[in-house]
Amino acid sequence: MAFKKFDISGRTALVTGGGRGIGLACALGLIEAGCNVGIFDVIENTANIEQLQKDHGVKIVHYIVDISDPEKLDEGFKQFSKDFGGNLDICVPCAGINKNLEFLNTTYEQFDHLNSINFRGSYFTAQLAAKLMIKNKTEKGSIVFICSMGSYIAIRSQRSSAYCGTKGGVRSMVAPIAAELHKYGIRANSISPGYVKTAMTECFPDLVRDWGSETMNGRVADPEDIAGTCVFLASDASSYLVGEDIVVDAGVTKW
Repeated sequence: MAFKKFDISGRTALVTGGGRGIGLACALGLIEAGCNVGIFDVIENTANIEQLQKDHGVKIVHYIVDISDPEKLDEGFKQFSKDFGGNLDICVPCAGINKNLEFLNTTYEQFDHLNSINFRGSYFTAQLAAKLMIKNKTEKGSIVFICSMGSYIAIRSQRSSAYCGTKGGVRSMVAPIAAELHKYGIRANSISPGYVKTAMTECFPDLVRDWGSETMNGRVADPEDIAGTCVFLASDASSYLVGEDIVVDAGVTKW
């Protein structure tokens, strides 16, 4: 018999950075689980949305939204709320970027660009999502932030101090956000992926070749390897997880 707490069919989710990579994988995981899904990204979606709607009987809308722009983010939420009847149960702030930058050479502009998307964008995405959940009296809201194992360790093969700093900021804000939102029936947790093969990491082909040797299972993750944890945190099966971070890195941070 199926464990009913895993059932999230009929719920509505919003995923940022859902046009490709981990964000797309999380969106697809929620779609396959029966969720209606809105996607924010600065690129067109790389999946066949029309076919996905037919296959799973859900509503999917892709929006071109730059989450680093407060006005665009607000406009995106207003349109999302209109299109989905004000419903929102699950939010996955996943949009993020990485740059291989030397600490001593990182400029203010480069740091601000990373920060505006990875940290500030995630913060205000979650804030607007929580406000919409509260407005519509969502009973079992779940916000699933996407952090990084870089919030725990210095990534040996990358020059990523600014990136790690922004992702560390995301992880550190999850618990206090969760503490404030608990009274509204909204949980906040996060996932810290390890090495993942995405369009973003394709920029570092020499590094990707070596990453598998740093994992316990000898391989680099595909985005789909992260999606299952996202669906779990979105569901009632994780109802006792509040303000937590789950590291999905095949043991990189453990040995």
